[in-house]
Order: sequence, then structure tokens, then C-alpha cells
Amino acid sequence: MVSYFIADLHLSDERPDILGAFVRFMRSEAIDADALYILGDLFEVWVGDDVITHTSQTVASELKKLTDSGVPCYFICGNRDFLVGKRYLRACGVQLLADETIIDLYGRKTMLLHGDIMCTLDEAYQKFRRKVHNPIIQWLFLCLPKFARVKIASNMRSHSKMQNQTKSDSIMDVTEQEVTRRFEQHNLQWMIHGHTHRPAIHYPFNDERQRIVLGDWYQQSSVLSVTDKDLLLEGDKL
Repeated sequence: MVSYFIADLHLSDERPDILGAFVRFMRSEAIDADALYILGDLFEVWVGDDVITHTSQTVASELKKLTDSGVPCYFICGNRDFLVGKRYLRACGVQLLADETIIDLYGRKTMLLHGDIMCTLDEAYQKFRRKVHNPIIQWLFLCLPKFARVKIASNMRSHSKMQNQTKSDSIMDVTEQEVTRRFEQHNLQWMIHGHTHRPAIHYPFNDERQRIVLGDWYQQSSVLSVTDKDLLLEGDKL
């Protein structure tokens, strides 16, 4: 009995090595899983289900094979792929989860989320996040021609990279206050998230409560495996 958790793969046609690592994972460890949870930023960018790439087709094919074999897969949107829609997920056989989802993970009350919503010190990003998660804004964006959406997304990524170079590490990390609030409000035992690209296991209160941060896939394939007895956070170099 094992469940796998991954996040921040940032898959794109520009990084075939990461896509290859994802395919290998899907065809090896994942096939024996109780479930696979993808906690955001599976893709580097997503500008609509109608924009088809080699990467999006490959991912859909691999996920559909896995779900057809009986392994349930779940997806939480990240800050790069929040526009992944029902049409694409249906083609993958994947179930969309709410931004903050609580599950029973082998008897442990666990919250799953991408993690960006807890980076509250980054006020500029949180303002931007609220704007782009507005359904009306999303609808208007998706009504634009494909080439326009791709260009806008490229400009936004470039702007974001420039901004992040001037931000401190503390601003771009989750805040202790937000983590504590969720643990106490929901009486959580575990929390699992990605986004910060700082893989680690934290003990915010005691050994019984754990916050597990998933790593990104830029240099390694970071995977969290959880059983009814233990967990293991590891990454193999690409």
C-alpha cells in the first residue's frame, strides 16, 4: 500500500529530459500505487485546453493509461497551470481537487495544497493570484486567440522571473502563521504541498504533526511516497 505525491514538474517541450523522467515514473513506481496526487505546476505554463503540444499529449496518454489500469489520479492546480480545464482532465481520467483538500491518508488527517496561497508576505503575488483566479478574467483570457494567449503567458513569465530575482527568500516562502492557522483550524496531522521548491519535512508542533514540502523536477525527480507506516521524500537526478 503506497500513495505517491509529486509537484512542480514544470513540464514543457523545452525540457524533454523532465518529460522523460515523468514517463519513466508513470511506467514504473506509479503503476503499483494506491493513488497518485499531483499538487500543482505539472506544466510550466497552460493557456487553455485547446492549445495542444507534444508534452500535453504525452502527459494525457500516460495518465490515461494509469487511470485505466485502476490507479486513481488527483490534481490540484498550481500557479503555472491553474487554467487546466475539465476537458483535458477528463481526457486524462484525472479528478480535480479543490485548492485546499483534506483527505484521510492511511488514518492521518492530511491537507493537500499547492502552497502558493500560504506565501502571504508576497503581497504583489497574492494580489495577482486573486485577479487571475477570477472566473470572469479567466473566461476573457480563454476567449483570446491562441497566439495571443501564448504571447501574454510568455511575457508574464519573463516579468515574474525578473521580479523574483529581487525578492528575498522569506517573502517567497510560506509563512508560519498561515501554516499554523490551517493545522489548528482543521486539527491536521499532516500537510503536503509544493510551490516553494524547498523539499523538506518540518515538524511545526511535534513529531505527530508534519509538513512535507515536495521538491521540483528541474534537476531531480522529487517524489513523496507514503504508506500506512512511514513516508519517504526522495529525488533521483535527471
